[in-house]
Amino acid sequence: MYVNPVDAATYGSEYALEANKELGKDEFLKLLVTQLQYQDPFNPMKNEDFIAQLAQFNSLEQMINLNSTLQKQANWQLLAYASSLIGRNVTATDEGENLSGIVSKVELEEGEIKLSVGDKKVGLGNVLSVGSG
Repeated sequence: MYVNPVDAATYGSEYALEANKELGKDEFLKLLVTQLQYQDPFNPMKNEDFIAQLAQFNSLEQMINLNSTLQKQANWQLLAYASSLIGRNVTATDEGENLSGIVSKVELEEGEIKLSVGDKKVGLGNVLSVGSG
């Protein structure tokens, strides 16, 4: 959802958060620039307030980068686990029915990890149990 930065600056950050439900770094930067652009020249933003907002922006950017890194690490760990299932017997659900078989390969399809069990492909999240090979 697009939030007009002028409306957000006029009605405050609660408006931006309520309208968007998530304030990303681009929106935060637009809001900051809009605040600077429309501030009262006779009552400008104090240096301390400006520095505090820049620090918040920096913190937000670091959290986004950390979240991205952790997500990538989690994906690699899941892929490594799925790869460790190759040659092992699994029981999984596929469209409501249980199937068992040896995992022959692991693929990443449209961001989802799929295991080839016999002639079927099942998602890693559909695995019910893992046995030996």
